[in-house]
Amino acid sequence: MTSFVHHAPPVPDVFDPRQYATGVPYDAYRVLRDHHPVARQDEPEVLGWPAGPGFWAVTRHADVVRVLKDSATYSSYIGATQIRDPEPEDLPFIRRMMLNQDPPGHGRLRRLVSRAFTPGRIDRFTKVAEHRARTLLARALDEARASDGTVDLVTAVTDDYALLNLADLLGVPEADRRLLLHWTQRVIGYQDPDEAGPQVRDSAGKPVNPRSPAMLRDMFGYAQQLAAHKRRYPDDDVMTTLAHDAELSRAELEMFFFLLTVAGNDTVRSAAPGGLLTLAEHPEAYERLGRDGQVQLPAAVDELLRWHPPVLTFRRTAAQDTELAGRRIRAGEKVVVFHASANRDERVFADADRLDLSRTPNPHVSFGDGPHVCLGAHFARLQLRVLYRETLRALPLLRTAGPSKRLVSNFINGLKSLPAQIT
Repeated sequence: MTSFVHHAPPVPDVFDPRQYATGVPYDAYRVLRDHHPVARQDEPEVLGWPAGPGFWAVTRHADVVRVLKDSATYSSYIGATQIRDPEPEDLPFIRRMMLNQDPPGHGRLRRLVSRAFTPGRIDRFTKVAEHRARTLLARALDEARASDGTVDLVTAVTDDYALLNLADLLGVPEADRRLLLHWTQRVIGYQDPDEAGPQVRDSAGKPVNPRSPAMLRDMFGYAQQLAAHKRRYPDDDVMTTLAHDAELSRAELEMFFFLLTVAGNDTVRSAAPGGLLTLAEHPEAYERLGRDGQVQLPAAVDELLRWHPPVLTFRRTAAQDTELAGRRIRAGEKVVVFHASANRDERVFADADRLDLSRTPNPHVSFGDGPHVCLGAHFARLQLRVLYRETLRALPLLRTAGPSKRLVSNFINGLKSLPAQIT
């Protein structure tokens, strides 16, 4: 009698940010989910950034949700939420941000900032977003007609759409709005030489983390100036609400401005072109979406978010020895959840590799889960709904005109360009 021994395939590398420039490694994620659901990953030196101690990659939906919900075991505070370890001297500063806190302190900050996202404010904002989407799409059509019938939807539409919407919500004056994009590119695109610009190095020649206090001084100075302006000239915007909140310390106000500028901009800045690219690659789905009543836009937005999550990974640190999917994890070790893998987990999503714009239920984790679930998710969904609706109106046919360019990043699922054929 012959016995068959099944050897699990080797653990693929899903850390190296350079591989994400060619696409999200979904095949590697499937190997991990099926054979190594909690797997050790090396963290070698890459693109001038120093090597790290390695981490556990968590790729199944159930395990990702478990990690995100259990902040007592998997802390956002101990080592913050980026895969790379911050410099020890920067850690106290980075921990002041809501994103890098655990309950109960996290809940207090979250309550303070959620006061600024009132339903009334967001509803009034819908009209502004509609007008902006129409204007940008009309401009893109003009640009395409004036050239060879193609236009880059990232530079012509989605970058400005995300940025200007955020500037309106925050209350950033027109003249200062490019600053927001500059700061976002510097912080989010730091692994990508195109986005980050020349690397800033310290006296020892080591690259300086874009989240370090030294690199954020200009942004924080601006936040204080804007808050002072809003105290004298209040308006219907988020910075006015925060500037008048006596419970917020000066440092907390700065950190909120940072978080809203970077996270608020980049969620939509990545999801919007990702959704448009997905629709261009699935013409029958785009056509169905355009036919009234066939597919509801809210369901379509969630399926496009499942398919192209704006954030690929988030890091936690084990606060105590624990076990996950049969692996022993020691206190102090890094645990990284892979949102894009969880969103394609066949254990949760029937036909996970098929785009189904009417998929329901759709428990994707593109906005996270647990206490840190994205504060601006409602605002992001609204912007995406408006943009797709206006795109369907302006562009009956949506086709790519060559390959899109992707961000070099294992954190943000970003597109740097999306050439489209406009007819």
